[in-house]
Amino acid sequence: MEPLGSNRSRGVLCRETLKASSAQQALERALEDFEKHQIEACNLVVADRDSGFVVHHETENEVVEMQSGLNIIGGRNLNDPRDERVQLASRLLTLQTLDSPVKFLAVASKVFARSPSPGGRANMVLRGADYGTVSSTLIALGAKPRDAIYQYADGPADESRYEDYSPLLRDILSRGLREARTKVSMAEVE
Repeated sequence: MEPLGSNRSRGVLCRETLKASSAQQALERALEDFEKHQIEACNLVVADRDSGFVVHHETENEVVEMQSGLNIIGGRNLNDPRDERVQLASRLLTLQTLDSPVKFLAVASKVFARSPSPGGRANMVLRGADYGTVSSTLIALGAKPRDAIYQYADGPADESRYEDYSPLLRDILSRGLREARTKVSMAEVE
């Protein structure tokens, strides 16, 4: 274990887990990195077509398997019933039928841009002296890479517009699919 003060970048952790050929392998790689290196607290999502996991890393690692459908991470863990922001988002996102990724993201971008309001009403954006919402990411995956949608707000979503990075995600997913097919073809030849 590295001494305190020599924390490894969470960005490096993400880059390293992206080299894995499956969500399960990415999970194993991430857990190994958390054991070997000092890494700041974070939630790490790893997913592929077959499975998905969230590692809630703080003093201990907690792994939660993602279920098909709506999965929300606030400041704590996946679908945490104690997190009022997760509960609010879940309630607002299930009030209507969201039968396509485009419709889901149109509604989700409004839900996650819900700014702080007086009176202690639950909201999505956090603002505090020592912490606060720094960005927001919306991802919808379909059966094929071309169906993937990736939107990112570089700042609190009530102040920063969601930008569309879907072509980047589609390229990454397509490349992974091509590599997997190549591996299968090579295995069949041998």
